[in-house]
This record gives sequence, structure tokens and C-alpha cells, in this order.
Amino acid sequence: MWEYEHSIETGATPEAVWRLWVDVANWGAWNAEIEEIDISGPFSAGTRITMTPPWDDPVVLHVVEAVEGELFVDEARFGDLVLRTTHRIDPVGQDRIRVVYRMEITGNGADEVGPQIGPGITADWPDTMASLAELALR
Repeated sequence: MWEYEHSIETGATPEAVWRLWVDVANWGAWNAEIEEIDISGPFSAGTRITMTPPWDDPVVLHVVEAVEGELFVDEARFGDLVLRTTHRIDPVGQDRIRVVYRMEITGNGADEVGPQIGPGITADWPDTMASLAELALR
């Protein structure tokens, strides 16, 4: 297994962050790594999101868990590999939250392939999460 986690603290409300997460069509407003995005239904477990990064092939994500105001988990499958990303909101004190993104790459060959592809996938997380938090404060 390969894993990576990044978090950011903000004064934004959980509701504001959640509103940005469920507004999939506008993820590109805070995530520069999205050229095109489409969601197949409501933002809930079982829904498919097709995300196209600039100059790359589309990536199909499946929402496997969604708890309003708290977290959502998506998975992408590439052969035997599963890329599972948890997006979580943790309260940390009076009027403060921590937004946490955690990726786990599992499956056949994850110990070898994870370190090769994981850092490239997660490299933009600090910037993306900072943009998310900034927009959630507006």
C-alpha cells in the first residue's frame, strides 16, 4: 500500500466546504488540475464523476461514501490498483476546521506503483486545498 495525507486549517465553516465539494461542476474554480468534469447523478454513494485533467485522459471516480458536512470518499480503479481518496472535515476548535485529504493506493503492485504515481497525483493538493479554503471563506 502507498499512502499520503495533507491537511489545512481554516476558519471556513463545514457547510461552506461541503457546498463546494457537492458542486462538482465547479470544482475547476478551486482545482487547477481540472479541465473538464461531469457527474452522473446526485452527490452520493454510487455516483460516477468523470474528471479530465489538462492534457490527459479522463479519470473515472466513483463516490463510495458521502456524509453531508463531514466527508466523502472516491475511488478510481486502474486494473488491479485502487486509488481511494478520503476528503474529510474535522472540527479543531472554536470556529476552526481542518480539511484533510488522504490517498491510499492498494492492490496488486501498489507497493511498487504507488510511489511512482502517487506523488504526481497528490502534488497539487496543497495548492488545491488552499484555494478551496479561500473560496469557502467568501
